Formats: sequence, structure tokens, C-alpha cells
Amino acid sequence: MNILVLNVGSSSIKYELFANERSVRAGTIDGIGAHAQHTVRGERIHGESRPVAAANHHEALRLLFFMLRKEKIRLHAIGHRIVHGGMHDRPIRLTRKLLAELHTVSELAPLHNPPQLEAIEACMKLFPVPQVAVFDTAFYHALPPRAAMYAIPYELAQKYGIRRYGFHGTSHRYVLEQAGNLLRKMLRKDVRKLRVISCHLGNGCSMTAIAKGKIMDTSMGFTPLEGLMMGTRSGDLDPSIVAFIAEHEHLSPLDVERMLNFQSGLLGVSGLSNDMRVLLKATGARVRLALDMFVYRVVKYLGAYTAAMGGIDVIIFTAGIGENCPPIRERVLAHLTHLGISLDKRKNSENATIISDAKSRVIVMVVHTDEALLIARETAKVMRSR
Repeated sequence: MNILVLNVGSSSIKYELFANERSVRAGTIDGIGAHAQHTVRGERIHGESRPVAAANHHEALRLLFFMLRKEKIRLHAIGHRIVHGGMHDRPIRLTRKLLAELHTVSELAPLHNPPQLEAIEACMKLFPVPQVAVFDTAFYHALPPRAAMYAIPYELAQKYGIRRYGFHGTSHRYVLEQAGNLLRKMLRKDVRKLRVISCHLGNGCSMTAIAKGKIMDTSMGFTPLEGLMMGTRSGDLDPSIVAFIAEHEHLSPLDVERMLNFQSGLLGVSGLSNDMRVLLKATGARVRLALDMFVYRVVKYLGAYTAAMGGIDVIIFTAGIGENCPPIRERVLAHLTHLGISLDKRKNSENATIISDAKSRVIVMVVHTDEALLIARETAKVMRSR
């Protein structure tokens, strides 16, 4: 079964083609609407990049359509990563009715859902194959009410579906499964009996607490803006700040929300970049402050979730920063020695799978996330269940 997986951003499309769960082609079309570039990777292709004409997502997908047709690749289905799926708790075949429903929650994931739905519309016209939606939020459908609900008037919460939906669920689910396989093989431990905190740290950041196989809590909420400090998102803040800035800067609440999504986080504090690689090489008081704040927020959530679960057995780091930034992992874990965490600095510097040493009471892991593979698997399941 040939399945194309699409992960669409505001100005980019990441795609990966799977043949029976084996990746055979992957690529990115960046800079859509401006100076678009198409980078392709495959079994015999290593990061070839060239400029392309793509004024919008429809044109970008048309390029992809012609590339696949030229190479006589027959698709059986397309799997779409959808950030906000409302209350859907599993992958589902996309229809016009479902698409209309998803438009109603687009404002809750303004960085992701609108371009993703635009891409689905284009795919329905270009590719005559089934389209499947795989939702980031589905992983958190069983979040306990004590963690899911906000302390606002109950009637309003019920009327508008205001609750903590959680995000990055595809990533957290994948690394939890991978960690479980690795722990079973390497240490003969069953992850379903352990208390785990998964740390997805990238341009978007979230943490999830899983106790004995059950979701306990997660840092993102009603939208992906809540929680940790991120690349351009503020994370947690006093809600009164929105009204205060709107009044004093003569902005609408929507303008302030855009600022909190696109101009805050590492970028807003450092004044330099949202890229952790750039900040780790830079100097200056604001850069140091941004890094200190980032680490502190991660430590604070780790401590809170450890307390909520009555202890911690495994910490998983994943995504761009989590997998590739030993200095950040070391700084975070240095605050947690009271939990019995002992880091193997050599293994940490090598991004090894297990970076805690033999004395550590907590297993600390670095696990590569592969959301595209999980989406391909879920899409195949939906196709087989027709």
C-alpha cells in the first residue's frame, strides 16, 4: 500500500511517501507564497533542493502531484496530520462534512489548521484517492476531567467545548511506543507499569504525563499556545495580560493572540531567533534570559507532573531540541538530582538512547520521533477497515 503523508504548515508542506510502512521518498516545499524551495530526499536522493513556483498550497501540491505522476507512483491513500480535531478520538476518512466541521475549530489552532484544511481541499481536487485525517488531539481524548477542565463557569465550558484538548499527540504516542519497545528489549521493563513524562521540545513544545499506560496530563490546552515557552509562542501567562496589552497598545484581542503565537517565546525574549541552535551559539543578556526561562519552564512541568503521579520512572526527550541539544537536556536534568537522576555526560553528548547512568533511579531516554510513520500506519488501518 502506497501512502502519502502530509504535514502542512503556514508556508510549508512536508511530505513522505511510504510503501508498506517503508519510507521511499520525503521532501519539503518551503517558502510557499514567497521564494519557494523544493527539497527532496529518497533512497538515491540526498537533499536535492531547487526553487519552484508555488504562490499557494494548491500550487505546491500540484507540483507534488505531477512529480508522482511522472514517476508513475500509484497512491492508495493520503494521510493528513490535523493539529486540532475537536473531540474526534481516532483517525477517520475525510469527507466534505468532516471538512466543514474541522473549519469550526480552526481558530483554536491558527498556525496549523487553516493551511492544513486548505491543503486537504486541494488534495481532494488533485488526487482521486481516499484522504484520512489523523488528529494530534485524539491521544488526549481520555484526559481525566480534573486535568481537562478549566475553572470557568461550567455552563460556558459545555456550551463552547472549552477544555484542554492537548497537542503533539501523534509524537507523544509514537515515542511512548518506541520507548516501550526499547525498555522491554534492553532492560526487560514494561512501560505500561511505569510513570513516564514525555518531553516534545522543538519549535513547538509540549509535555505529557503517562502513568501506567494512562494519560494523566499534558501542557498544551484549549489551543497549542498554553504550556511551555516555545520558539515563537509565549506558553503560560496571566490572561489579564491580553486585555492589558490590547488596551495600552490599541490592539484587538486577536492582534494580541497573534503576537503571543508568532512573536513571543524564544524569539520575543531573545530578540534574535526562535532557533535554539542559533541561541546556543549567541551571547548577550536577553539570549541568556531566554535560555534560562526555557529550561525553567521544562523543569517546572517535570516537577509538577512528578508530584501529580507520585513519582517518576522514565523521562523521554524528543523532537528537534529534545533529540539534538545535549546542553539543554543537561541543564534541565541538573535541576532534578533530588529525584535520583544521574546523567551520563558522554552518552548525553552522543544523543544516545539512554543517557542516564547506572546509578540513576530514573531512566532518561532520547527517542527519535516519527510522526509521519505513525500517520501512515493509522491511515493504512482506516483503509483496511473500510
